[in-house]
Amino acid sequence: MTERFRNKYRAATTRLYGYDYTRNGAYFVTICTRKKIPSLGIIVDNKMILSDIGEMVKEFWLEVPIHSPNVSLDEFIIMPDHIHGIIIIKPIIESRSDFSTIGKSGLVGSTIKNSGNKCWKSKSIGSILNQFKRICTLKTKLSGLDLSWQPRYYDHVIRSDNELDRIREYIKDNPKKWTTD
Repeated sequence: MTERFRNKYRAATTRLYGYDYTRNGAYFVTICTRKKIPSLGIIVDNKMILSDIGEMVKEFWLEVPIHSPNVSLDEFIIMPDHIHGIIIIKPIIESRSDFSTIGKSGLVGSTIKNSGNKCWKSKSIGSILNQFKRICTLKTKLSGLDLSWQPRYYDHVIRSDNELDRIREYIKDNPKKWTTD
């Protein structure tokens, strides 16, 4: 099924049709910089060297579980023009709101504001990534740095332990494959 993307052109959805992206489970995600501009760092001798922007992106990525307490992070890599990561959504154990946790980014823990996108549910992969991209963009701009993300992102629902292991290896090996990608 194709929909108009930003009322400009038709683009097939990359979402798994009918899947509830708030469900417990593991998700492989990729977020790219706008126009694939390599603003997050460089690869030297098959190792990623983060730029100032890349360091900020890493800091905010590691803070995702603070702002989304039902989320834990698994393997991830920040590449020059994208980030790959595995996000695990867990059952929410406590039902109260805890406004006492404030991360370095200044966002209050365990509160995810509605993105305004009617297709994204609160605590879904879409709303989590939207919040991450938003805070990265705002904080880098406040620091005088220029970061823009592609409007969309790639996701894949991980369905088995073998698949999880394979994706972890893919993430770890990503810098080695940079020149051939």
